Amino acid sequence: MSLLRARWLGRLPYAEAWDLQRAIWEGRVAGRTPDDYLLLLEHPHVYTIGRDGDGSNVKVGEDRLRSLGADLVYVDRGGDVTYHGPGQLVAYPIRHLGDRPDVVDHVRKLEQVVIATLAEYGIAAWAEDGFTGVWTAAGKIAAIGVKTSREVTMHGLALNVGTELDYFGHIVPCGLSRPVTSMEQVLGRSVDMDDVVARFLPHFQRVFGYAGTEVQLGAFSRGASRKYHVDELVAAGAFSPNARNATPALVDGRLPGEPERPPWMKVKATMGDGYRDLKNLMRGLELNTVCEEAGCPNIYECWSSGTATLMLLGEVCTRACSFCDVTTGRPGEVDIFEPIRAAEAIRNMALQHAVLTSVNRDDLPDGGASVFADTIREVRDRVPGCAVEVLIPDFKGDPDALQIVMDEKPDVLNHNTETVLRLQRDIRTAANYGRSLALLARAKWANPAGIVKSGLIVGMGERDEEVVGALADLRAVGVDVVTIGQYLRPSARHRPVDRYVPPATFDDYAAAGHRFGIPHVESGPLVRSSYHAREATAAAVGG
Repeated sequence: MSLLRARWLGRLPYAEAWDLQRAIWEGRVAGRTPDDYLLLLEHPHVYTIGRDGDGSNVKVGEDRLRSLGADLVYVDRGGDVTYHGPGQLVAYPIRHLGDRPDVVDHVRKLEQVVIATLAEYGIAAWAEDGFTGVWTAAGKIAAIGVKTSREVTMHGLALNVGTELDYFGHIVPCGLSRPVTSMEQVLGRSVDMDDVVARFLPHFQRVFGYAGTEVQLGAFSRGASRKYHVDELVAAGAFSPNARNATPALVDGRLPGEPERPPWMKVKATMGDGYRDLKNLMRGLELNTVCEEAGCPNIYECWSSGTATLMLLGEVCTRACSFCDVTTGRPGEVDIFEPIRAAEAIRNMALQHAVLTSVNRDDLPDGGASVFADTIREVRDRVPGCAVEVLIPDFKGDPDALQIVMDEKPDVLNHNTETVLRLQRDIRTAANYGRSLALLARAKWANPAGIVKSGLIVGMGERDEEVVGALADLRAVGVDVVTIGQYLRPSARHRPVDRYVPPATFDDYAAAGHRFGIPHVESGPLVRSSYHAREATAAAVGG
């Protein structure tokens, strides 16, 4: 039997989760991944209508639903209307059922998993003949609706843990005029979602007969008891413009508990003519580079050879990441002439492969997507034949913003996953692993002939097996190029270095990526997202 890769993703909007399912389903069907997946998550408020529904079991209009903060989505699963929302554990198994798929057996097993999980809490539950789902004496506690295409499943089940049951009052759930309940209502107490996930997973593995399961669990805030390192840094003002005036003390260049920097991490600062010329060019055109703002260790090598990554939309970011040296704050006005100046710089450098990135601009309606698009057009007007790579933020999951960029057909669309699922929230204030995977899949669908790329940083507390699992996820959604590099603390204010990964381990990461079928993996201690960008693209195309 295939390996099962289980992912607890936390809260993810329905449209993004649906696209993530589709991408992994496509990867399973097309052979990008030989593994089955189980996606576990919560949704913001949403009502979904399956193939058996016509909307007649929604009791209120769409305006009323919007006033409740809920979307209404027609989907391709079986069944009628149901509700998803916070406090509900949603499970999407993406399983290959073999040459003779038995969908009924798949559904019955999902019911068994829920029943066994509830039994651990002392809740008596059962399936009923002629219906799908799981029931208790107080009402229906779990709904099931699936789709199978080309022997691979999508959609799945929704278990009411601490769900706001009033939301079910706006519909006839599953077209049945019967009560709905939750674990918390039955037990009369609060139930921890992470605990439910931990109990659910072994039952799923047992019932479906998986010999091996590779599990990655995200950490998510559920009340004031859980603290995240990046939030502590933000509260201490570590990323503010004035933070440089107050930094922790270092002993031999290290924070308490940090390992000593090994010999392979030494970088020679060579400020030759090429370096000085490029620095003068950037200052003369009033442009920013991520090389400077993020403290890249390869700045001397790249600038001396006339290569730089231009950073659009200013030098102040609306988000905070504990590994990044870019200032967090309130950005200024958008410079409408910046795309022209960026294109002029690329022409002056006579680049054949230009890399554009930006700070996060959550203050803008499109997240800055139109500035990327304008810059791509200006570059192509002024430097015909120059390949354009864009390293974009997540645009808060907005597909329209992404499409603005993809309409210009960048040669490479790069969006960094940055770290493994477990560490996302501890390191980044506003990031979502599932969102990043969905964005990468959408980019590939928007421009199948283009290269889709992502990057990981190691040395921040991840385990090697988590890195390998992330590589499997990236390939499953269609990523072509992955970069992996060592985390280097930009200042004493930032996240401490957890470990220095040996060069041989970077080689192991690359080998794992190649086994998964990723066309090119650029993996090494000093690798960064745009390091050897042109060569990486050529290798991916040639591979």
